[in-house]
Amino acid sequence: MANTASAKKAARQSEKVRAHNASLRSKLRSAIKRVQAAIKGGDKAAANGVLRDAGKVIDTIADKKIVHKNKAARHKSRLNSAVKAMA
Repeated sequence: MANTASAKKAARQSEKVRAHNASLRSKLRSAIKRVQAAIKGGDKAAANGVLRDAGKVIDTIADKKIVHKNKAARHKSRLNSAVKAMA
């Protein structure tokens, strides 16, 4: 437990930041799942639209350093490949 006033404030701030980062990670995962669901649905046009939106979300979260830029690039690449592979 924090003893000094500054340590208590730092604990409050870090909890606030942790909650915000968790919500952004959740947003990332949801965007990825939406693309995967569209791919399973079989509609390539819809999958492309969802992929475009997901790409923006993924890039935004990588820019904020919530996830590493290489991880973001890997997700985008794999989703893009999966959409292109659709019949």
